Amino acid sequence: MTNPIANRYDFVFYFDVANGNPNGDPDAGNMPRVDPETNCGLVSDVCLKRKVRNYVALAKGEEAGHEIYVGERAILNLQHKKAWDAVLPEVTKAEELKKLPKDESKARELTAWMCANFFDVRTFGAVMSTGVNCGQVRGPVQFTFARSVEPISPLEISITRMAATTEKDAEEKGDIRTMGRKHIVPYGLYRAHGFISAPLAQGTKGTGFSDHDLALLWEALGNMFDHDRSAARGEMAKRRLVVFKHDCRLGNAPAHTLFDRVTCNRVCNGEAYPVGDQRTHNYPPARAFTDYEIVVDKDNLPPGIEILDL
Repeated sequence: MTNPIANRYDFVFYFDVANGNPNGDPDAGNMPRVDPETNCGLVSDVCLKRKVRNYVALAKGEEAGHEIYVGERAILNLQHKKAWDAVLPEVTKAEELKKLPKDESKARELTAWMCANFFDVRTFGAVMSTGVNCGQVRGPVQFTFARSVEPISPLEISITRMAATTEKDAEEKGDIRTMGRKHIVPYGLYRAHGFISAPLAQGTKGTGFSDHDLALLWEALGNMFDHDRSAARGEMAKRRLVVFKHDCRLGNAPAHTLFDRVTCNRVCNGEAYPVGDQRTHNYPPARAFTDYEIVVDKDNLPPGIEILDL
């Protein structure tokens, strides 16, 4: 592993979906998540982190230091036990495993082992005190919920299946076609914000998140949708990743002032209009990324800020 990152980063991440469900809401029959007051679409930070984890598992899962802690069907206490087996193999009693060692250096060593071996612990942090205790650590990388730049119109589509589940169904029903439902967003462009803190990567209490990990995170954001295809998710793609790099660990400007430099316009008949002017200009609903224009204001940047357009 390389040294922990030395710079703060803030970023704006745009992605879109066509004829798919980017993040179903289990409390609403798996309908696409929406803000009920604005009807803008939502994608949770947890959903985005899941896709990052899945990509890293595919791309680097066989390499040391790139295991995934919150993996598919993972049992977290067994993940914690790996750290105890490596650091304190002599401790085997369940009651002793529930508490961190009284020796603070050994307790830190358990947490450090988890950070060193699990990419997502090193990146997003984790609470690892469930039954088998490895402490907890704050992750240097955090995402916000993604929100569609304009209101979406979720559709419920009827589908049929030309097969029966059992022989009994076929005998009783005669017509064995089964009706079902799919929920889709015809098109939506979503925007999420992200924050990367150097102090939370550094020092004895940091996770050790490194420049190598950072490069892998950018790679995952760029490629994760290509390895997450399903009938439910339709066509999803990364469209723009605008990164603000600070030249110090604490940062040179507030994140919100940097995010304000990234704006999105609607494009119609060769003209660009601010998002939200639909009533004024009567442009049709967006159905492709070409209906939008993302603009980054690079003039008069605060000292110490560099823009990376990835």
